[in-house]
Amino acid sequence: MEAIGLHKKGEVELGQIFEYLSNLPNYHKAGAIACFTGIVREDPIRESGAKVTHLEYEAYEEAALKTMEQIRQDMKKRPGVFEVSIHHVIDKVNVGEPSLWVAVLGDHRQEVFATLSETVDRVKKEVTIWKKEFTAAESYWVSSEAHGH
Repeated sequence: MEAIGLHKKGEVELGQIFEYLSNLPNYHKAGAIACFTGIVREDPIRESGAKVTHLEYEAYEEAALKTMEQIRQDMKKRPGVFEVSIHHVIDKVNVGEPSLWVAVLGDHRQEVFATLSETVDRVKKEVTIWKKEFTAAESYWVSSEAHGH
């Protein structure tokens, strides 16, 4: 496993990311791993009232991976951060299923929590991944601004 990746549904799980981090040479210097798992929720962006059934994610993969790696490198420059792992599903993802994992390995919880939050924000704002939201009534592309990210 690599530190970053774009995957089909079911190709990656949080346990694999933890295993990747725990096998790093500096793992035994770390005091914390913070993890974020983004899951698809049923609340729609639009006010139609129809609940979301699933999302479909697409990416300009070369650009997305390049941006993910840049975010990773930026975050690794922070004091007390050893590694940042970012993995996103590019596929149809149903309500309740995971679509994004971010994990941070570092010295202390304060550093890893702050880095985790900023990494998730940057992934949502900067990475060339698009999502189409499907409800029983309609489907539409969702911009990152629609979520207030």
